[in-house]
Amino acid sequence: MSAAKAPENPQNLVVAGKISTVHGVKGWLKIHSFTDPESNLFDYQPWWIKAASGWQRLEVDQFRTVTKGFIAHFRGLDDREDARLYCQREIYVSAEVFPPAEEGAVYWHQLQGLRVVSTFAGGEQLLGEVEGLLETGANDVLVVRPVAGSVDHRERLIPYIDQCVLEVDLDARRMIVDWDPGFETRND
Repeated sequence: MSAAKAPENPQNLVVAGKISTVHGVKGWLKIHSFTDPESNLFDYQPWWIKAASGWQRLEVDQFRTVTKGFIAHFRGLDDREDARLYCQREIYVSAEVFPPAEEGAVYWHQLQGLRVVSTFAGGEQLLGEVEGLLETGANDVLVVRPVAGSVDHRERLIPYIDQCVLEVDLDARRMIVDWDPGFETRND
């Protein structure tokens, strides 16, 4: 595969999936999608991966659904051993390829980096900023890491549900939550 020009705006790239392992002897790779529905990943082209030499563009020329996800073949990659070099790499796509979010909805990548402010018991306290989200089955969970000015130095896991998340302001890069900064979980 030939090297491709680096993406114009790498800050605008979003992790949308992961290449896990090789499949067969002709360069096919197993793909895990983080999109919903999972097959949408193949609509979001081109794909980019971080390689030792910098950003590398991948062009999917074929893909199939298999029991546990997908397998894909990339243009110019026809050898199992060459394909191994792509294993365990995250798949990035430009955020610009996503369709607009429905009214009142946001994409997970839009939440990353938002400052999280609690209004628990009146007043405002900075808890940190959204580092990521976890999918737990029951509901999604925000991973909030402390930043300069946070109320303390604790990482928090806050349910992403209406009772906790009161407001998301993407323009102000801020999220208002109703969360007790002193809340701790214990394994008693």
